[in-house]
Amino acid sequence: MQNSKYLLATERDLKWGLTVSTVGYEEIAPGDPYPTKGHADGYYFNIEKGRVLNEYQLLYNPEGEGVFESAHCPQTKIKAGDMFLLFPGEWHTYHPNPRVGWKSHWIGFKGRNMDDRVKAGFLTPEKPIYHVGYSAIIEGLYRRAFAAAREEAAYSQQEMAGLVNHLIGKMYSLERNIELSRNQQQVDMIDKARWRIRESLESETTIQGIAEELGVSYSNFRKLFKEYTGLSPSTYQQELRLLRAKELLSTTDLSIKEIAYRLNFESPDYFSAKFKAKMGIKPSEVKTK
Repeated sequence: MQNSKYLLATERDLKWGLTVSTVGYEEIAPGDPYPTKGHADGYYFNIEKGRVLNEYQLLYNPEGEGVFESAHCPQTKIKAGDMFLLFPGEWHTYHPNPRVGWKSHWIGFKGRNMDDRVKAGFLTPEKPIYHVGYSAIIEGLYRRAFAAAREEAAYSQQEMAGLVNHLIGKMYSLERNIELSRNQQQVDMIDKARWRIRESLESETTIQGIAEELGVSYSNFRKLFKEYTGLSPSTYQQELRLLRAKELLSTTDLSIKEIAYRLNFESPDYFSAKFKAKMGIKPSEVKTK
C-alpha cells in the first residue's frame, strides 16, 4: 500500500528557503513487490541500479527492516526506528527485507536552508542514517505534512517547510541524546557541572575547580561538556554571567563597575566589551532604558 503526493512550488515559495516536492507513506508486507508503483517520473528506481535525485529526502521507518546503500555509505541494515537522509546528486538504493517488509514515511524537499546545514557539517552524506527509535512526534509530523500536502491550501509550502525543519531538528536531537545517554554517569556529571556553574555565577568558582570537584581532568571535562552542550564550560559560564548582568542592570541600582566585579569579570571595560558583543548594546544603554 502506498499513498503519495507530489507538489509544485512557486517563485514566491522558493524565496522562503525551503520547499517540499513530495510527501508519502507506504506499507510493504512480507513478500510484496518493491518498489511500489505510482511514483512520478524521476522517483521510481530499480533496486540494483539505484538512482540519483535532485533533492533531499528524509525517510522514517517506524516498523520493519531493510537495507540502504549510497555513494558514501556502504550497504547498511535499516532497523525499525531508523531515519535516513538522501542527498541531491548522491547515488543511493534501498529496499525492505522481503521476509519482513516495512512501514515507511518520506518527504522530499530542497532549498538553501538545508544546503546551509550541510555546508556547516550538521548533516553529511557520510552519515545518512539516524537511529531515533519509535517516536510518535516524528510520525505525527509526517502525517501533518501529508495532510497539508493533500489539502494544498494557500501558503501550504510554508507550513510544510516548518514541518521539515521540525523533523530534521527532532531527528538530530533525538539521536544525539540517545548517544550521549549511553553513558549515564557522564550525563549526570555534565548535568551537575551545569548546575554548579549556574549557582556559582557570583562567586570565584573556576571551571578548573568544578572539574576537580567532579574528579575528572580539566581536558576531559572540557571535551565532554562541549560535546553535550555545544559550548565549552568557560563560554557557558560567561554567557550565563552576561545574562545575569543584564538582569542586574535592569532590576537593580548597582553600577556597571559593581556588576562587573560582582560577576567576576576582569575589569569593567572587559565586561562592557563582552556585553556589547553578546547583547548588541552597551551596559549603559540597558541602564538608561
